[in-house]
Amino acid sequence: VNKSLQEKLDIHQLGRIDILAMLTRLRQLCQDSRLLYETVEEPSSKLKGCMELIHSLKENHKKILLFSSFTSVLHLIEEQCHKEHISYYLLDGSISKEKRKKMVDAFQNDETTLFLISLKAGGAGLNLTSAQAVIHFDPWWNMSAKNQATDRAHRIGQKEAVQVFSLIMKNSIEEKIMDLQNQKKNLADTFVEGNEGMISTMSIDDMKALFEIS
Repeated sequence: VNKSLQEKLDIHQLGRIDILAMLTRLRQLCQDSRLLYETVEEPSSKLKGCMELIHSLKENHKKILLFSSFTSVLHLIEEQCHKEHISYYLLDGSISKEKRKKMVDAFQNDETTLFLISLKAGGAGLNLTSAQAVIHFDPWWNMSAKNQATDRAHRIGQKEAVQVFSLIMKNSIEEKIMDLQNQKKNLADTFVEGNEGMISTMSIDDMKALFEIS
């Protein structure tokens, strides 16, 4: 994928939508190869590591919020939760406001371990102070949006410290996103599923930097 991207980046007239699609493919590979390849059956090392973290937090009686910008990733985690007997709720953009409120109220008061939340669905209106841990399964382009999601657990009424974990694949597009994010704090949320965001205003140099192999 990266070789194909490098070749395309040498073309004078860049198709930015095409670049966004290829960026998304690289990011999906960091999450789980099954998002792109039907022949892959095993969960990714990142997903396995995430499940180990969830089990460790559960053993310490921590309730967890897990965010991802890919709804498809949340469904793979959901599948793994079934296999490993982890209780959970899943909130994505398809959930009605009424059901959303019921799920939030239930998580606040029951023994469910995990709340899986898509980036788009978790942007506002959630008060989940029963959680003591937050996991960001993939990096967010917009730091303020990431902080806003983390704040779902840091609302008035929270009585315990909240642990925050960000799962980043080493030597990958995810590290490049983090580097660029640190340089330009005000970048918009480019890589939300279905959102073109600020890709149309990114410089060619910034785009190329995302594909450079370390």
